[in-house]
Amino acid sequence: MSDLVLYSMPSSGNSYKVRLLLALLGRDYTHVPVETQSAEIAAAKAKGQLPQGKAPALHLGDGEILTESNAILWYLAQGSGWIPQDPLAQARMLGWMFFEQNRHEPVVAVRASLRCYPHLAQEATEAHMAELLDAGHAILQIMEEGLGEAPYFGGARPDLADIALYAYTHTAGERGGFDMERYPGLRAWIERIAALPGYVELMPDG
Repeated sequence: MSDLVLYSMPSSGNSYKVRLLLALLGRDYTHVPVETQSAEIAAAKAKGQLPQGKAPALHLGDGEILTESNAILWYLAQGSGWIPQDPLAQARMLGWMFFEQNRHEPVVAVRASLRCYPHLAQEATEAHMAELLDAGHAILQIMEEGLGEAPYFGGARPDLADIALYAYTHTAGERGGFDMERYPGLRAWIERIAALPGYVELMPDG
């Protein structure tokens, strides 16, 4: 039995990042689903199982609890090929991971959430959704240009930046309503990530 217990939201890209990396690493873990607005997430918060009040939260065998999706990725990937050894390559990878949380997630993920979660519908005003659409297309264009001719954001092989960016980008069209036809490089990159050995879908049962 694994000593890793992951509390994660099945529909959330931030939670999905961790599940995806665990699958790609071939790591065993126990998954505790805590979907938004559910009794399960309320109970987990009440019991202190989500220290910052949100998922994902990775419980380690020694009692430590890690929060924040990209920090969890960094911890899990230590000693693997998902973190480049070269300091400059690491810095570039971290730059994309900071970009994902500071610029990408607050726009691309937020627009998808406003479209998909009924309890947020009141926030999805026409003006706000239009603003997020324009901002999201600009963010996706930065990614398209940043990818350039390379197969992955780290160059010849994928690293944690790809995992972080993939989570909300691969559903940006379907869930966020963004026009992904504008970004052929991103579409090809999405296909490459989905073809990696061990890959799992966001919500394979739903």
